[in-house]
Amino acid sequence: MGSHGLVFDYLSQFIGMVLFTSYVVLVVGIVMRVIMTRRPIGVSLAWLSLIFTIPILGISLYLLFGEIRLGRKRVERAKALYEPLARWIHDLVASFPQQPAKVSSAAEPISELILARLGLPMLGGNRIEMLDEPNAILHAIAEDIRASTVSCYLEFYIWQAGGWADQVAEALVGAAGRGVDCRVLLDSVGSKSFFRGQWPARFAEAGVKLVEVLPVAGWRIPLQRQDLRMHRKLVVIDDRVAYTGSMNLVDPRFFKQDAGVGQWIDLMVRVQGPIVPLIWSLFVRDWEMETGERLLDSQQHSPEFDAQNDQHLQLVPSGPFTGGDCIQQILLLAVYRARRRVVLTTPYFVPDDPLVAALRSAAERGVQVRLILPARNDSFMVRHASDAFLTELLESGVEIYRFQQGLLHTKSVLIDDGLALFGTLNLDRRSLWLNFETMLLIDDVRFAGQLAAVQAGYMRQAQRLYLSSWSKRPWRKRLLENLLYLFSPLL
Repeated sequence: MGSHGLVFDYLSQFIGMVLFTSYVVLVVGIVMRVIMTRRPIGVSLAWLSLIFTIPILGISLYLLFGEIRLGRKRVERAKALYEPLARWIHDLVASFPQQPAKVSSAAEPISELILARLGLPMLGGNRIEMLDEPNAILHAIAEDIRASTVSCYLEFYIWQAGGWADQVAEALVGAAGRGVDCRVLLDSVGSKSFFRGQWPARFAEAGVKLVEVLPVAGWRIPLQRQDLRMHRKLVVIDDRVAYTGSMNLVDPRFFKQDAGVGQWIDLMVRVQGPIVPLIWSLFVRDWEMETGERLLDSQQHSPEFDAQNDQHLQLVPSGPFTGGDCIQQILLLAVYRARRRVVLTTPYFVPDDPLVAALRSAAERGVQVRLILPARNDSFMVRHASDAFLTELLESGVEIYRFQQGLLHTKSVLIDDGLALFGTLNLDRRSLWLNFETMLLIDDVRFAGQLAAVQAGYMRQAQRLYLSSWSKRPWRKRLLENLLYLFSPLL
């Protein structure tokens, strides 16, 4: 072997040793990071299993999705707004008559937890209207925008142009033309097709301010986690009216019709009263976090107090911000305090262990626990991971219903006869820990009765799942369920 051959051989060995050492250091470093970053044990073990089983893939996925990174500017803006927003909410509520509201004994501990963690009190004097027909929902939003005089703020995960959704867009263009301050926040992933269509240009021409929230791009990967999503659905018009619930700004007749799940079934609420400025402040916080523009003191708020209806509402935002993880504690507390019944509807059911334990415990102590899920789901992994939880729930006496008439997208929790959680939260880890969500705690017997009637309608259009038949499903399906169950902490 000549001298050049020896040099090449030594160089190859040296490069190989450097690469191997770098690889070992990287694996050890990531493993130490997983161990030192305290998470639920199941999440940490799932990451470690993936890293040790398929190291390159596991490390790559961890670097992409393993930690919450909102981006430096967003974090700085959120921190800068935290104390001013807390003072603003305190001063605003102090200026309202008869606030904060008297809370029922059933809602009191949950309400106190929300107040302690988020600084958001229960407010009375509201009027809440349930809307369950998509055309009526979009028509009502458009009509309220047409009647606006000051501001129209909208925030959605998905806006898909076409059909009934376009009447809302046209109403915004018209409002901006009258000098109304119109602003729209849309999630980058959920509303991808909207940003590629004609409406962004029309909005810009009309003066509607449109912002892409949490934009996704390859160069952003080192700076922010790409799967953190803005999942809120809310509308705030003037100081009069607000909407929230499960429905994206889409026409269900055309939305995801190629997914084979049928039309999406949703609920929204239209609210008036003192809760409206607090929902407005949630939009304002999200706007500042994304743009840096402060709107907190841009309006004076004097909502009407509805003494006749006097429905009690408490805003519960969640997400990767200070206090935003308390939604899981709220949900658990509500289930554990239930005395007669718990009815839950969700399109995506991949719960963490504490929620499964709470539901099983409630059923085993005699509470009627009913879980209503869609029979068909647009997510393959979620559908099968969800099925892995059903056996133990059925064994504990939980009643499970599979809705047959489309993809049931309503997110609601009914506790006994007077308490409801309603909004955008799915019963999966992503919603509980990662996404920006919006819920309302509704302490009102009338609304609870309306929600119970809607849920009963869902059950009439569903097939109940029984343990005897569920246990006979093919072993191949069980294997797939249990395989995806291993990754449920990461879904």
